[in-house]
Amino acid sequence: MSTLTPEELEERLGDPADDTNPYGFAAAVARDERDEFPEELCAELVRAGFHRNYLPKEWGGAFESFDRSLTLVRSAARRDVNVMPGTMFSIIAATCLQLHGSVEQQQRAAEILRSGGAVAFALTEAAHGSELLTNEVRLTPESTLTGEKWLVGLGLRGEAVYVVARTGERGPGAFSAVLLETDRIPEGRLERVPAPRTGGMRGIDLATLRFHDTPVPEDALVGRRGEALEVAVKAQQAVRLMSMAGSLGIADTAVRIALDFATGRRTGRTELVESPWSKRELSVAAAALLAADAVALSAARGVHVVPEAFSVWALSAKHVVAEATDDLIRRSGTVLATRSVLREGAPGAGLFQKLQRDSQVVRVIDASTLANLRSYAGQLPTLTEGTAPADEDAVHSVFSLDAPLPPYEPARLDMFARGQDPVLAGLPDTADALPGGLGEAARPAARLVAAVADLGELTRAAQRPGADPNALVDAAERYAWLHAAACCLHLWQANRDRSLYGAEPGATGWLGAALAYLLARAEGTDPRRDAALLAPALDAVRALHTGDRLFTALPVRLATPRKEP
Repeated sequence: MSTLTPEELEERLGDPADDTNPYGFAAAVARDERDEFPEELCAELVRAGFHRNYLPKEWGGAFESFDRSLTLVRSAARRDVNVMPGTMFSIIAATCLQLHGSVEQQQRAAEILRSGGAVAFALTEAAHGSELLTNEVRLTPESTLTGEKWLVGLGLRGEAVYVVARTGERGPGAFSAVLLETDRIPEGRLERVPAPRTGGMRGIDLATLRFHDTPVPEDALVGRRGEALEVAVKAQQAVRLMSMAGSLGIADTAVRIALDFATGRRTGRTELVESPWSKRELSVAAAALLAADAVALSAARGVHVVPEAFSVWALSAKHVVAEATDDLIRRSGTVLATRSVLREGAPGAGLFQKLQRDSQVVRVIDASTLANLRSYAGQLPTLTEGTAPADEDAVHSVFSLDAPLPPYEPARLDMFARGQDPVLAGLPDTADALPGGLGEAARPAARLVAAVADLGELTRAAQRPGADPNALVDAAERYAWLHAAACCLHLWQANRDRSLYGAEPGATGWLGAALAYLLARAEGTDPRRDAALLAPALDAVRALHTGDRLFTALPVRLATPRKEP
């Protein structure tokens, strides 16, 4: 089957600003008001083959690389992020089955997913949240399931469900997985009810699944007993990559709304977008947007090259993209002022509040902020000690956007990062080796190098007796922002001969802005203190907006705007 491109998807779905477009913003807001699943939009995406975008080709899918998938998904998600739970919630079950499912189980899942169906993933429980080791749903020696799972994506409509259940008494090895086809479960043995409603992403299919001595066929066990929790944690790394696409889709629309409002509107004799206060807020929002894009794009390529590092890389990138998106939404809202809270009576009314609410759900849909940071904080000593040289071939493959990517190998995902972070390795020793022409980015680049050099001592201090109990988690957060800044620097270095964000090849304005924003977040200071460095980000974003391009490093042409009759 032919590969769907973001430009083709854009033209197929049409101008989202057209109020008559069933795949546009007005339709999304109307569904949101009614708590309604995006049936029509998801059906159109299935007809376009969008749902095959994450399926491996051997499953009859169209997956090529995560960087391509990231761009395609954010193009759809900028219209309504609910397309992700509507079409892609099965990605984690599919990845688990890739990792340890039998040939027959993989084939059955592929049949379901190719047709646009769903395989639900049941892991979490209301009483335990992210404390997975305390989960209680049990697979008994008599091969029956008992207990209750909650917030199961596509749990109401899934033709099959991948369930992680307790088969032992303690530790990660106490959990096994089964794949159940829902139409084979006897009546009364599985109860599927809507989960508690969420504030954002309204109308998506989240279910509570109650197992009442549900019989488990012999061929339903996935892989070996005791390995399910490890497999699930590995698979969630891929989910985090796609959740970043959702955040970026939301961010794209939020900034676009603010620019539409601020361009052409005047305060006194000055256009709002050029008035000092609004310009500064929009510059911070633009810098946050470009930084988030660079970080997500780097991660989407990095998982192909160094998947062994993704127990940390995926988590830190997810944190930065989610936090930056929330920040830029808040700053866009301050520029919109009263119009950010109107549900009617103004262009786009209701849309901005939907973006705000949706962003809050995306940031916790696979793990809370604290759980994210805690899950890799203990790996910091390994990542920050020593001065190993960077693997130049790996760095080139990840960050050079012309470089071909090796095939994605989910089996190489690991629970713990081995060795140093390939993004930060050797960076403290490269200050003298940085190429000339950094221009306005020179100062923040030097600050980055110095900050990375201090990470090891910061981590050691956090582990000393009597240290603040939050110190290691705080170090993990600082690490995330610095890792993101290093990604931006590598991205610029590896692509100095090509245009990024619509700028001239080698231009450093966007880089200086992204670095200044990320370093301020790492240091816990207000990014507005570096307002002069941030301004080029707004120039880049305004130019992309005027040119009807997606806000990404290699801009995508958006759907042709509808002309008024």
